[in-house]
Amino acid sequence: MSGPSSEQAGRPNQRRRTRKDLLQAAARLMQAGRQPSLEEIAEAAAVSRATAYRYFPSIEALHREASLDIAVPEAAAVLGDTRSQDPVQRLERIDAALSSMIAANEASLRMMLAQSMERVVRGGHDAEVPARQNRRSPLIEAALAPARSQFRPAAVKTLEQALALVIGTESMVVCKDVLQLDDAQALKVRRWAIRALVEAAKKAD
Repeated sequence: MSGPSSEQAGRPNQRRRTRKDLLQAAARLMQAGRQPSLEEIAEAAAVSRATAYRYFPSIEALHREASLDIAVPEAAAVLGDTRSQDPVQRLERIDAALSSMIAANEASLRMMLAQSMERVVRGGHDAEVPARQNRRSPLIEAALAPARSQFRPAAVKTLEQALALVIGTESMVVCKDVLQLDDAQALKVRRWAIRALVEAAKKAD
């Protein structure tokens, strides 16, 4: 039985790029002081209006997520002034920067998370279209970049995926809502988990 064609294999990446293009187009227009319509955003992203609606259920959802895109720190801004190649130290910087962004935008992030979950549950979500934008993985990858030789290639990939469970909005929700931790306790737990995951990846076969 033959495997998937290169066209089929490339479709998930193309869909992720399309979603990112829409967000970036919206962010550019919003940074210019505009409150763009879905049609304007679609035109700026070089996609159809129908395509834009496949990725976002409403213009309000697109505006909200684009504003969060603007708020997410760039890896260069977070890591650019450090010479450290210690993966734990670099990951702690990423965690601190994202935690600050999350604290400043908690209501919007919770609403975005709730809407994406509700859309999937109600069946209004196209299974071929990404439900969420992955903003944390590029930051995690940048933090680990100088230390990749310390890990086996397969261990690095697993480490990046495991860290995505610890760093980000869902971690905030678990710490606050499920575990009922205060900010200091939540920070301690995340830092412990980051160190433990890095050490486990170094020992992985």
